[in-house]
This record gives sequence, C-alpha cells and structure tokens, in this order.
Amino acid sequence: MSPIKTPPSLSVSEPASTAMSKLLSDVIEAVRLVGRTEVMPRYLKVSHARKSDGSLFTEADLAAQTALSERLRAIAPYPVLGEEMTDAEQKQVWDAGQAGFWCVDPIDGTTNFVSGLPFFAMSIALIRRGRTELGVVYDPQADECFYAERGRGAFVDGDPLPIKPPPERVNRCIAGVDFKRIPRDLAGRLAAEHPYSSQRNLGASTLDWCYLAAGRLHVYLHGGQKLWDYAAGALILEEAGGKVSTMHEEDFWQGHPWNRSVVAGLTPALHHEWSAYLGFPP
Repeated sequence: MSPIKTPPSLSVSEPASTAMSKLLSDVIEAVRLVGRTEVMPRYLKVSHARKSDGSLFTEADLAAQTALSERLRAIAPYPVLGEEMTDAEQKQVWDAGQAGFWCVDPIDGTTNFVSGLPFFAMSIALIRRGRTELGVVYDPQADECFYAERGRGAFVDGDPLPIKPPPERVNRCIAGVDFKRIPRDLAGRLAAEHPYSSQRNLGASTLDWCYLAAGRLHVYLHGGQKLWDYAAGALILEEAGGKVSTMHEEDFWQGHPWNRSVVAGLTPALHHEWSAYLGFPP
C-alpha cells in the first residue's frame, strides 16, 4: 500500500480561519460530484428495502457509498467505514484504523429521501485515534456544503459558522430533540414543560448538527447516534464554537462509538443551561 497521505501544512501567510487544505478541498469536490451523479438522479425515482434493524436503504445508498469509497481512497488511502457495511466489517475498520479511516454515510435521512422530503445529506469524516479531524456534510438537494478541519474553524460554502448569533438563554432557543431515543420520563417532561421556545426533529442527524452549528437550531438532544451520524457534524459544531457532551460523559469523544447520546449547545453557556435542565453532566 502506498504511504498514507496527510493534509498539507498551512502556509504562514494563510490565516488558519480561512485556509482550506488540499485534502479538504478534494473531499468536498468528491462529495459534490457523487451527490450530483449518483444521489440526485435517483431522488424520487428509486425503490427501497429494509435492513435487519428496520431502517431503509436504497440503490442510491449503495451506489453513493461505492463511489465515495473509491474517490476517498484515491484522495488518501485510508480504509473506509460505511453505514451500508456489516457490523463486523465496520468494527474491523474501527479496530484497525487508529492511524486514520474514512467514515461515510452515503445518504443520511433515507426515509426523507424516499418520501420526497428535501432534508437529507451525505457525510464524510476522517477519524484518527477515535476523534474526527476533518468533516464534510453535503446537502445535495440544496447544494449546501458544511465542513471543518480540527483547529481551523467551520464553514458553509466559504462562510464561517455560525451564520447568525444565537439567543443568550434556552427559553428563546429552537431545540432539536429526537423524542424516540431519550428516556420516557425525560420525553414526558420536555413535552409537558419544555424550557425552549420551539422544537424540531427533521429526520437527518448529520444536517441537525450542521443546522445547530449554523445557528438555525440552538440546542440539541439525541438519545443515541451511530458513528456515521455524528462523526462529521460533531467536529463542525465544535469548530463553530459549540459545545457537546453525552448524557453520561463530559468529553463527548469518550462515549461508546457505536451508540452515542448527544447533549449540545451552540455556545458553552447554552450547553451549560441546557445540560442543567436535563440533569446531565455539563
């Protein structure tokens, strides 16, 4: 195997807040191309089936994962962990990929994709030693691309995130809450006496993260996400100035990688107030 490529170092004349490595640029180009050639031509035109866990998958998921895997290996020859792989294959890549691996969700929000709801995305992350170093989330229907590299800020199509300032208090916030996967007593408390202004659950976790980083949402709660659901988005949020933990650990990246809960805020102050209300570690 060829030596693993690493992102080029930044020029001293380039400010870290605006510079984009060639690695990131190549990944963005790849995901846009695959979205244009493999995903959108199948939107509203593809049949679907169900996996053993009951979730949907389509020919578009498989075609996009294959195309992304080929292009990502050509950019940098790390192994690829994709949502449409078996559990055993995914864990093998995780165990062997501490030096780096690509994590791919070819279409997040497949139910929306199949149903004609225009809220779905493609997600790519480069993970080293259990933490994401590069993340890209692309919404091919809106042609909107969110991305970040660790320590270099987060952006959407060249504009720094967040794109607008959040409220100062949770009672003025729009919250992203997935009621299906949180404890029943907490779901009941939030439904009966919620601390936020309004609530949304749009059906694509990768975009939820990015909408939070952009300031379209302000706080977020999810009871359990897969690695490919959070890998890119959590980095994008952190690089946008947000803070994230799990229901049990203050350090989000120490949670169980295959089913990780999310407690997040667009600012540390909102995260602290949100976590205190929920009764989880700040």
